[in-house]
Amino acid sequence: MMSIRPVLEIYPPEGFTLWPTGHHDPSELTLNGRLTPAEVGTAVWRLAGCNDVEPSPDQPDERGPRPADPLGAFLHGLLTEPHPYAPGGLVVADSATGTVFEPGCCNGLEDWRDWLDVTDGSGTTWFGHDPAARAERFGRIVRLTQDPEKPDGPVVELPVEELRRLLAGVERDLGDFLSLAASRAERQLPGYAAAVTAALGRALDAEPPA
Repeated sequence: MMSIRPVLEIYPPEGFTLWPTGHHDPSELTLNGRLTPAEVGTAVWRLAGCNDVEPSPDQPDERGPRPADPLGAFLHGLLTEPHPYAPGGLVVADSATGTVFEPGCCNGLEDWRDWLDVTDGSGTTWFGHDPAARAERFGRIVRLTQDPEKPDGPVVELPVEELRRLLAGVERDLGDFLSLAASRAERQLPGYAAAVTAALGRALDAEPPA
């Protein structure tokens, strides 16, 4: 049986006190509507933190001044970045063989819809490196290859129709997470909830369920 999980690369938030978070092991967090409040807090912390990047000194900062209050200052990068980064991607697992296809380095959840290029577009796309991760369509079959330079690298194959169905599940999971995060933001991030929800939607290329 095949499964696909949208995962966020994560590590323990040491010394963070702006809102409740939790410690997580292993180093990835599956995003869906079943997360605990602490897990939601950790996901939002990670997405805000990885987008809190100072601009290059030789380039103008178009994001505006950083707010003086600690909460606004920490959220500034996430809220003002037009295309936020979400480290992680989609993990595909074949329970029948135990084979797992994972995104490589520099892949992000914000690009998860690139998978639709495989099912309904060019038929091929790339999901990071070290090791490289590639998806290709051959007729009605999609082949996922981890580290294609190695002849014995992990390979997962599944029908195009099944991949479409699984990607629809990913969209639901991300939407459910976004709905959950919006609810938590109303409680934990007064004055910033709407902006944070919109920024998370950009970071995950998702919308909460209607």
